[in-house]
Amino acid sequence: MLPWKRMLRPLTALLFAAAVATVPAATAHASSAPSTGWNDYSCRPSAAHPRPVILVHGTLGNSVDNWLSLAPYLEDRGYCVFSLDYGQLSGVPVFYGLGPIDKSAEQLSAYVDKVLSATGAAKADLVGHSQGGMMPRYYLKFLGGAAKVNALVGLAPDNHGATISGLTNLLPYFPGASDLIKATTPGLADQIPGSAFLTKLNAGGDTVPGVHYTVISTKYDEVATPWQSQFLTGSDVHNVLLQDLCSLDLSEHVAIGLFDRIAFHEVANALDPAHATATSCASAFS
Repeated sequence: MLPWKRMLRPLTALLFAAAVATVPAATAHASSAPSTGWNDYSCRPSAAHPRPVILVHGTLGNSVDNWLSLAPYLEDRGYCVFSLDYGQLSGVPVFYGLGPIDKSAEQLSAYVDKVLSATGAAKADLVGHSQGGMMPRYYLKFLGGAAKVNALVGLAPDNHGATISGLTNLLPYFPGASDLIKATTPGLADQIPGSAFLTKLNAGGDTVPGVHYTVISTKYDEVATPWQSQFLTGSDVHNVLLQDLCSLDLSEHVAIGLFDRIAFHEVANALDPAHATATSCASAFS
């Protein structure tokens, strides 16, 4: 076997390990998603918060672990909150978001329909972390989602790809490595800058009419890099850098979605802009 071929599997393992390192150890199996509090299909949106909020986990996340802090945060503020699993690979439990992203968007489409039917709402709001902030854009753009979604809020979304601090730039030096990643974890391959998926997603503009977009980023992101690539361009886009709101916020790619209450405050503002309040370092205690 040629030397570079011996490197293919180690390199793939390295990329996978780098991605795994950005998520915490699973604390609950996704099949145990709560049926009360959040994912309560008897919940009916209030006049104050008339749309259900659907949380979309990131790569290697699931419907429980990604949202142990944000789901209760929103529920305590009167929202009907739901979360789904998507992008499952056969034989890989708990760590999801690894399947082809266009197929994951189809799963999201079906789930939005399920939530709207259960709650009686005309539209939903989507909040996603990492891939979960980017993948819904495919649903909005190509699967009719714009008619069913009021707002998309992305926490560190890899809207234009994830270089993992430049790690993916090494792939051209290992012929066949990209093909191996695509064959084994297509969801990771779709997020490499320049992929066919991202090229299609971003062709013709980042946004679609009728949807309010918010992107919340941190300059300490080590996955969706450079962090500026997370921002969207469009007529109804609000791009936010956390450190412009609180210079002391040191959250990186994982923390912004898992427990950063400063970021959560911006999520709440995006979901209810009519009652938005200024976000600052003090928002960590609100």
